[in-house]
Amino acid sequence: MDNHNAPVRTPAIESVICQIRGQKVILDSDLAMLYAVETRVLNQAVKRNNERFPEGFMFQLTKAEAEHQRRSRSQFVTLKRGYNIKYLPYAFTEHGVLMAANVINSKRAVAMSIRIIEAFVKMRRWLGSSAALTRKLAELESRITGHDQAIKSIVEAIRQLMNPPEPPRKQIGFHVKN
Repeated sequence: MDNHNAPVRTPAIESVICQIRGQKVILDSDLAMLYAVETRVLNQAVKRNNERFPEGFMFQLTKAEAEHQRRSRSQFVTLKRGYNIKYLPYAFTEHGVLMAANVINSKRAVAMSIRIIEAFVKMRRWLGSSAALTRKLAELESRITGHDQAIKSIVEAIRQLMNPPEPPRKQIGFHVKN
């Protein structure tokens, strides 16, 4: 039976997309799981075809980045035997994910790469709408700030109307006009 076509339980794609160095990426181990191959098989295929992976398609994490990713994903701080970071992981951008599917060359990898790209696009749309909402809130806030002064002026005018100044008193006595 062909392992590439066997059903594999995968997490929601959005849950494995993370942000590193200001870019949305998928780590090599997560991508390998989605493509139903071992991480080393994915990395070997990438190394054999390194000309297909320019700098904008993938990058290798630093030790600090790898440790941070491991800690943020795991509830256990202590590493189990065999779970230490032996090789620094690679992070694949949206374009790198698509190219990795081409070098793996399996039906599952191609099908999953389409779903992954759709997830990236969906996240980009959501972030775009979120940015638009943030911009509109800032605009509304600036309008309200401008209105605050106008409202204060109106309230002050109403207070003055409610407490009109006392009419001048009539003076008693004889006054000569000049």
